[in-house]
Amino acid sequence: MQLNISGHHLDITEAIKEHTLEKLAKIKHHFDQVINVNMILEVEKDTQKAEATIHVSGADLFAKAESNDMYVSIDQLVNKLDTQIKKHKEKLHNHR
Repeated sequence: MQLNISGHHLDITEAIKEHTLEKLAKIKHHFDQVINVNMILEVEKDTQKAEATIHVSGADLFAKAESNDMYVSIDQLVNKLDTQIKKHKEKLHNHR
């Protein structure tokens, strides 16, 4: 899995990278065929935004989350992506 993290009006620290990798391991646990992840972290006044595009075999999944804390935004983003991954995996296995 290739991970690209970029920041808009934000410096990407090691703590943010480690937190992101730790949370993305949850997605990797549910679906092994994740090719790459492009994540953009952004700060606008009081809101912290996180958005990501995941390229998996057969689909591109996108999610976006925002809150007052960057770590909470990342957690919400990963939960949304995890739900989409599970749904995609079910579609692959239940295809008739």
